Amino acid sequence: MDIYVYYTIRTTDTALARQRVDSLQQRLNAGYDIRAGLRRRPEEKDGLQTWMEIYPAVPAGFEDVIERAAAEEGVSALAQGRRHVEQFVEVAPCA
Repeated sequence: MDIYVYYTIRTTDTALARQRVDSLQQRLNAGYDIRAGLRRRPEEKDGLQTWMEIYPAVPAGFEDVIERAAAEEGVSALAQGRRHVEQFVEVAPCA
């Protein structure tokens, strides 16, 4: 299962947000042997950017681990509104 977490942050908070997300993902990468990633939409709107954290091939229940760590690292506090979490699985090949 892959988990995608997207949210908006103020453009003025990008440097701090990047530091906090880097710390969060380094912690999770080391503790759970995963390869987390970070993306953002190319455009900004009304002083906000949309960011997406990517967590590929994680175990069931990992969403709770992410959200707990995001709160502890201060990432959640920078989000404008809530952090949206989506889960995706691979599509099975046709037989």
